Amino acid sequence: MRKYRALTEAEIIQLENQDCRAESWENVLVAIDFRPDYIWHVRFSGRVCLGVFHDEFLLPGGMSKHSGLSYVTLHNVTVGDNCCIESVKNYIANYIIGERTFIANIDILLVEGKTAFGNGTEVAVLNETGGREVLIYDRLSAHQAYIMALYRHRPLLIEKMKEVIYAYTDSISSETGTIGKDVIIMNSGSIKNVRIGDNCKIEGAGRLNNGSINSNAVDPVSIGYGVICDDFIISSGSCIEDGTMISRCFVGQACRMGHNYSASDSLFFSNCQEENGEACSVFAGPFTVTHHKSTLLIAGMFSFMNAGSGSNQSNHMYKLGPIHQGVVERGAKTTSDSYILWPARIGAFSLVMGRHVNHPDTSDLPFSYLIEDKSTTYLFPGINLRSVGTIRDAQKWPKRDLRKDPDRLDQINYNLLSPYTIQKMMKGRSILKDLERVSGETSEIYSYQSAKIKKTALQKGIALYETAIHKFLGNSVIKRLENIYFHDDGEIRERLRPDVSIGIGEWVDISGLIAPKSEIDRLMKDIETGKLREVGQIQNRFVEMHANYYSYEWTWAYQKMLGFYNLQAETITAADIVSIVHCWKKAVIGLDKMIYEDARKEFSLSSMTGFGADGSKEEQVSDFEQVRGVFERNPFVMEVLRHIEVKNELGDELIARLGNLL
Repeated sequence: MRKYRALTEAEIIQLENQDCRAESWENVLVAIDFRPDYIWHVRFSGRVCLGVFHDEFLLPGGMSKHSGLSYVTLHNVTVGDNCCIESVKNYIANYIIGERTFIANIDILLVEGKTAFGNGTEVAVLNETGGREVLIYDRLSAHQAYIMALYRHRPLLIEKMKEVIYAYTDSISSETGTIGKDVIIMNSGSIKNVRIGDNCKIEGAGRLNNGSINSNAVDPVSIGYGVICDDFIISSGSCIEDGTMISRCFVGQACRMGHNYSASDSLFFSNCQEENGEACSVFAGPFTVTHHKSTLLIAGMFSFMNAGSGSNQSNHMYKLGPIHQGVVERGAKTTSDSYILWPARIGAFSLVMGRHVNHPDTSDLPFSYLIEDKSTTYLFPGINLRSVGTIRDAQKWPKRDLRKDPDRLDQINYNLLSPYTIQKMMKGRSILKDLERVSGETSEIYSYQSAKIKKTALQKGIALYETAIHKFLGNSVIKRLENIYFHDDGEIRERLRPDVSIGIGEWVDISGLIAPKSEIDRLMKDIETGKLREVGQIQNRFVEMHANYYSYEWTWAYQKMLGFYNLQAETITAADIVSIVHCWKKAVIGLDKMIYEDARKEFSLSSMTGFGADGSKEEQVSDFEQVRGVFERNPFVMEVLRHIEVKNELGDELIARLGNLL
């Protein structure tokens, strides 16, 4: 702990000559090697501790400014070494300010009474009228919030989770706020009951009230002009700027919010990008993106989602109030001017086009198109599996993970095909076959939930789901057997046997974390029984599940492989594996060729409309190629072709390794 001393008589005289005043100079303590040369027009109140002022700040434009204090009133404040604090219109009260912090031209900065700095704030997510409140706090993950919001049918669980969070909240509550090292706060208004981490930059904020800005040196937070935040938590690496207004919100790691975005009672987890539009009671899982002024997200749960211009939902049917909610599962997209009347549930990696008012539930038919025609929802199952956009999205998400903080709150699984989506495809395949069987092969239109499925779409859906299942199971088998030479079928069986028993049964997507439901149930039971009593213990369990994903995945895939290919664990042979690999090659190459053809549409003559202004067809093509490039040399197209080649070689290599056993 730092040692301070009292001011000398000479130092007091010098400070008074520099127009400084104090209620009691005895309550102003200073560092051992303190010098008062750079302290002017300062009022001291309560207990104030000052560090040294030796260094200079180099400001944008090449200007330098010496550390020191001027035109500021300090009440119960500790100022670290080499800070520069000037032109505070009102005062700074009840703060500990870290080293090398620069504060200039602000209105007021204070802590009033005991506060938890936004921790423990209730956010009425999903249901505007309440009932699914999530308590936000510094260490909140998307997965913990998911359980707290959706598992209300386990009241003991919710009670215990609240106890854990309140214990953390009590531990960090204080009557004194902290501002970290190397912080910049400039040209801002009122900052009240806000805790600010290291290297944070706040420039031009309008009002910050009751919150925590969890910036750090590895991944700083930036708050820009016109921003207003009330009752909030902002995590490391996030940037909030350009008039954004949030109230009762949690902002996760590496989020971007700007261009007058407004949100209330909402949760935004890792890598969300929110601009121009608005959100109310939204659970925005990782990579929820909306860029358009006319887009409203309300009372919904989303993740890996891209909301088109004018996308809208309604949680109010003008009866009992705004009580309805919806779920758009991971990877879904909404087109421009789409609309969904809640309650509804949209399956993973689906595309929503048009207005849907009949409460569709397509959760068991992922990778689908939902297209409205004359107020009827038409469903095209599995069609998004062959979309170039779906594959491009799956590739871009890991690349767009902007988190630099090694302490990651959200455990994000990027896999397009996983036990979570494949189990749905298996169920969807059965649903479609049952529809065909019950309605008869002569039917041209099939009804499912509140949607219609055309015969051709149903048959394509069955085929696409089967193709994806072959691809996933083949991927799993090849990965399990890679780089091993086998002497007999017994060695193959031994290698195929799972390492762990965990993974059998249903899998869930807990807002970015894909895990066996059995493990989530075990976690919840351990919270209920008091085995997990601290926020860190719960977080560690999510980290463990994520780290063990591939072990759990193989346990699940192994059981499904036996059933899907009608095999017995005790009698599997090299010939069976080779048969699976042949099915896998056909599936992978078939899907890649469909994706290749889908990409080709972007280079068709109709796509060249608007190119080659005032010119001939030849100039139109030339202009298009100058801007968009040639199809064959498009990076994504070349990657698809490489993928076909690599997968061919991978399958052939395993078949060759097993050749001596055939």
